[in-house]
Amino acid sequence: MAMRLQRFAVATASTLMLAACVGTGGLHPTGKALDPASLEAKRSLAGLTPAAWPTTDWWTGLADPQLDALIAEALADNPDLAVADARARQAEAQAASADADRGPEVDAGGSVSGARIPTTVLPAEAGGGHFKASKYAYARFSWGLDLWGGQRAAWEAALGRARAAEIEARAARIETSANVARAYVQLGYAFAQHDVAQAELDRARQARQLTEQRVRAGLDNQMQLKQADSEVAAAEQQLALAERTIDAARSALSVLLGKGPDRGLDLARPRPLQPAALAVPTDLPVGLIGHRPDLVAARWRVEAAARDIDWAKAQFMPDVSLSALAGLVSMGGTNLLQMPARFYEAGPAISLPIFDSGRRRADLASMDAQYDLAVAQYNQTLVGALNQVADDVDALQSLSKQIAAQQRALDAARQAWTLAEQRYRAGVGSYLEALVVRQQLLVAEQRMAALEAQQLDQSVLLVQALGGGYQPQSPAPGTPNAESVSSVAQP
Repeated sequence: MAMRLQRFAVATASTLMLAACVGTGGLHPTGKALDPASLEAKRSLAGLTPAAWPTTDWWTGLADPQLDALIAEALADNPDLAVADARARQAEAQAASADADRGPEVDAGGSVSGARIPTTVLPAEAGGGHFKASKYAYARFSWGLDLWGGQRAAWEAALGRARAAEIEARAARIETSANVARAYVQLGYAFAQHDVAQAELDRARQARQLTEQRVRAGLDNQMQLKQADSEVAAAEQQLALAERTIDAARSALSVLLGKGPDRGLDLARPRPLQPAALAVPTDLPVGLIGHRPDLVAARWRVEAAARDIDWAKAQFMPDVSLSALAGLVSMGGTNLLQMPARFYEAGPAISLPIFDSGRRRADLASMDAQYDLAVAQYNQTLVGALNQVADDVDALQSLSKQIAAQQRALDAARQAWTLAEQRYRAGVGSYLEALVVRQQLLVAEQRMAALEAQQLDQSVLLVQALGGGYQPQSPAPGTPNAESVSSVAQP
């Protein structure tokens, strides 16, 4: 009895010593996720009206039925969204495959083959010179016990990546809706540019006509007439450019809708849109990690990287599996189904890593680096998201001031045009002078149209920066809980 215990102790000690040959000592990740509350933004976002997060159908606030229909069409037919959906389904399939690896495996098979062995190899009395058939059938069972949780970690990592891919597909939808809205704003601005260009061409033609009359009357010379001709040609060029801008905006919308160029030709002129109110939610920046899909996806990838480390660590441990094999085999005319033809085997199997030239340590070091990369990308996304919101808010504040100043300039230009018209009708001033004032009014109108388009575009960018109405769903049972993580702990 004492001898048996001694042998068992020696075997146990030998096993532990061999296991120590391949270890994880000195390997660990160093990345640490930022706490959103540590990112100061109070001064950058001071003085704003508190507001709720954007709704899922945020674009309906712009009150344009045509825009609503275009975004719905783009969300249904945009090819980029089909690519994102396919990637999400691929990630889900990979997670299902990782889950299947955790369970037992049963397979069965059989074969029938025959051969004639020449008598030069086997004498006739031993069966040589005759055709003999062999029949074989089997059933096999195998199951890795996953004592250290490596396979479960691999499944959870695949689940995390699948969840990230699903959220990235939603992020693609938010981006598409924002791009359609921005292209629609550009189409409206293109029409406004066309109006100004057409008015400028009318002004230039009237000025040219008056200049020609003054030349005939001897009040001006050919130099003034040629200058008027140049202004008409320049106005015609600007009108052609405005028409091209409209065509380009229609084409951009056709691409976003996933349709041919003729689809853009059916679009009516956009109605005037109102930008979103200058406001941000009260729980910014902490709330960004739950409302920005790119941030939620980045957190899932951190979780997946942490589970990859668990899988890599499990590879350093002994692997235990169960297997069983049963079957029937017969030669020649022997009945395959008779009892003597049966065979079977069953038993556990264990494999112990002893020496692998550093492969497992290299794999673990790679997983540690991948985790640090995922954390760094999460931090980068978080910092970028908060600064993007602050920059968009600052841009909207600046545009509000610019529009207010430009409105004063526009009002002054309109008053100047009214006075110039009154002077001309009273016989005090010439109509040519009035047309010069009219040109200044057209320039002021063009600047105002550009500023209003920028304000609308910036308003859409702010909605997108706030997550575009995205709301994360609660995680499914058995998946890593990424929704409650504000800072990712090291594994």
